[in-house]
Amino acid sequence: MTPPTLLRARAQAPLATVHRALTDADAMRVWLAEHADVDLARQRYVFWGRYTPDGAEPRQRLVHVDDTTLRFIWPLGGEDATTEISLAEDGPDATLITLTQTHVPPWSVAVAETHVRGMLPTFWELSIANLVDYVEGRELTPKCDFTTLRMRGQVTIGAAPGEVYDSLIDPERYRRWFGANVDIEARVGGRFAMGSLDLDDEPAIIVELEPERKVVLEWPSLVATWELEGTDGGTRLTFVNSGFDEERPPYGGWLGWLGGVASLRRYHEVRHDIIWVDVRLPGLPDGMLATEP
Repeated sequence: MTPPTLLRARAQAPLATVHRALTDADAMRVWLAEHADVDLARQRYVFWGRYTPDGAEPRQRLVHVDDTTLRFIWPLGGEDATTEISLAEDGPDATLITLTQTHVPPWSVAVAETHVRGMLPTFWELSIANLVDYVEGRELTPKCDFTTLRMRGQVTIGAAPGEVYDSLIDPERYRRWFGANVDIEARVGGRFAMGSLDLDDEPAIIVELEPERKVVLEWPSLVATWELEGTDGGTRLTFVNSGFDEERPPYGGWLGWLGGVASLRRYHEVRHDIIWVDVRLPGLPDGMLATEP
């Protein structure tokens, strides 16, 4: 059996605050989904809408909830996947959030964007990042809209454009905020490889590079554009994915980019802090994730 996906993150908020955000429908409509309906006494816990994979209607079935654990069945792609979120105190004012997700296909399937369940790791990565920011009182990162082909987002980062730009093109800084190893040849025509040039069979090519202003990466089926503009002592970052096959929009990859933006913002705004404590994805190539702080 394929081992479940595991994501573990740390929130600087008391356990009761995190539990309330997990189980309150109004809060869920901020950090998780367009629609949510929760009645724990009646074993009802559902979320759906345009920010949820296969979200035309509520599908989840709650099977267990207590003060530290939430577990539900989520039918997706013809199988009943099980999601469990557990909480543990990490000192008086911090909480460890552990999410396990079953029935996630191997990494190669997720990258190919051929199965709805392949989106679950990046969906939960973005959702947990937004949960942490929500309970800490921080601005949230835009969600993925599964009803549109427009893949464009904008955030403001509390750092100068030069600092943000360096985080996008310096491999050591990129590794720190993104949590994955990367090789970057920081010049027009240079290669951008996730993991390393040895691991990435199809690295992106850097097609535009304007210091403190713009980075454009091109793959055969995708163009990723990052535009930076100084504003009030910070940086307005606009990020766009384009050039993809509109018959197969890469929502899983877009979720990954959005989750990365959440980490980039936190890296610059919260003392270079990263929320992730442990990440395990089935079939992820050895050497992809950064293992050192």
